[in-house]
Amino acid sequence: MAGVKGESLRGALMVCGTSSDAGKSQVVTGLCRLLARRGVNVAPFKAQNMALNSYVTPSGHEIGRAQGVQALASGLDPTVEMNPILLKPTGERTSQVVVMGTPIGHFDAVRYHAEKPRLLQTVLDALATLRARHDVVILEGAGSPAEINLLDHDIVNLRVAKEAGDIPAILVGDIDRGGVFASLVGTVMLLPDPLRTLVRGFVINKFRGDPALLAPGLDDLLRITGVPTLGVLPWTYGLDLDAEDSLSLRGAQHGDPTDNGASGPLGDSLDIAVIRLPRISNFTDLDALAIEPGVSVRYVEHPGVLGDPDLVIVPGSKSTVSDLQWLRGRGLDVALARCTTVLGVCGGYQMLGHEITDPAAVESSLSGEKPGGEEPGSVDGLGLLPVSTRFESTKVTRQRRGNCMGQRVTGYEIHHGQVTGSSTGWVRLDDNYGAEPEGCVTADGAVLGTMMHGLFESDGFRSVFLTEIGRRRGKCFVPAGVSFRAAREAQFDRIADLIEAHLDLDATTRLIASAPARISKAETA
Repeated sequence: MAGVKGESLRGALMVCGTSSDAGKSQVVTGLCRLLARRGVNVAPFKAQNMALNSYVTPSGHEIGRAQGVQALASGLDPTVEMNPILLKPTGERTSQVVVMGTPIGHFDAVRYHAEKPRLLQTVLDALATLRARHDVVILEGAGSPAEINLLDHDIVNLRVAKEAGDIPAILVGDIDRGGVFASLVGTVMLLPDPLRTLVRGFVINKFRGDPALLAPGLDDLLRITGVPTLGVLPWTYGLDLDAEDSLSLRGAQHGDPTDNGASGPLGDSLDIAVIRLPRISNFTDLDALAIEPGVSVRYVEHPGVLGDPDLVIVPGSKSTVSDLQWLRGRGLDVALARCTTVLGVCGGYQMLGHEITDPAAVESSLSGEKPGGEEPGSVDGLGLLPVSTRFESTKVTRQRRGNCMGQRVTGYEIHHGQVTGSSTGWVRLDDNYGAEPEGCVTADGAVLGTMMHGLFESDGFRSVFLTEIGRRRGKCFVPAGVSFRAAREAQFDRIADLIEAHLDLDATTRLIASAPARISKAETA
């Protein structure tokens, strides 16, 4: 790939994994960044994503967070075609289904499975549009491509590569979990012949040790499956990307992923506690806080470990009412009332208000008559902010701009809940959607709420906000002046460098170039 020029490479490649979290997203991001650095017009694609972290495109469409980040790594503005179907879990067996950036309803697994044949054409049309706009498209699978009970209705893995004209695929296995050889061989062997032949290379991810020790196993992989191993990627500390779901938060204690804190904290350090709600969503809001030296971001589920933090954040939720009930059941409502400063974001903001009303069960299961004269479909909030929330069927998804604490800010909204009652907006929006106050803050500044995600990515605002949090605690917190955008760009380059150093790029380039010519929408119909 060293000799690849932007105008010379055309084609496509699918990246599948032996399981969820095997490293597909990382490999796709690294390949997109590496190709873009060499002048290739490349774009990411994932037919179906299941995630509670999402991204709002400039056009106001909602897609998976991972594809939004992969687009940025490619030097592109994210578009809805990069992730035509997004599933946002709302319960153990139900999800909100977002198609081409717009919700179409809440489906259980059986109903969604029945919808898949119809949605396959939507997927293929989106892929055809991307391939018409870009010279190379890197496709990402989901979970495992060998879920044999789901193959007949597959719309995200190798069925898509097959329908799009036999796009070649590589299979990523996570050796850190153990059993990588069995996982790679088993995945290939379970695939039916038409799909098995699409798997043209293996990638072993997260290896700790001397790759020479793997040589006998790699030879056996080739002998058994006929598929070569294109690379062994070493386990590398701190390769953080925007996570897709809360599974990545198990035991999380966020630090600085770019090692900016190597010189130690500046001034008094800050302790930020985040309530880890069962259906926590868009917790990537906190990534920008974690890059600050001298800031500790930790996730808590019990009052006993909350302690006395400088700031408590109640983040977004895909099931606001049920997560509010969970919070009360843990006794965290009492603990929050004793904290110095509390910030609610989106669903967390709604919880801090007086009442949440959802008569049509847009995002909750509230129904029936309520005692004490309450409106059917309503529940009391925590009462820390003078606002009320009513869920509407129309979902708001849009990017916003404005000013806050004397600094320019950008962010985005993703919500069904409409918040009313506040006259103390602490964010002043001024964009194409209007000039208006947003959010709510108590007179003493102890409790704040906003519907805006992504505020902390604005470096100036983050610095001023954290300085004020320190002042409220009698601390002299000195921001380090780090750039969130620069930190993210550095992560893209680190992943690209890893791919460049440890993957057979010539073989990978040949696979990309071997993909068939673009197929038009008419040909896929």
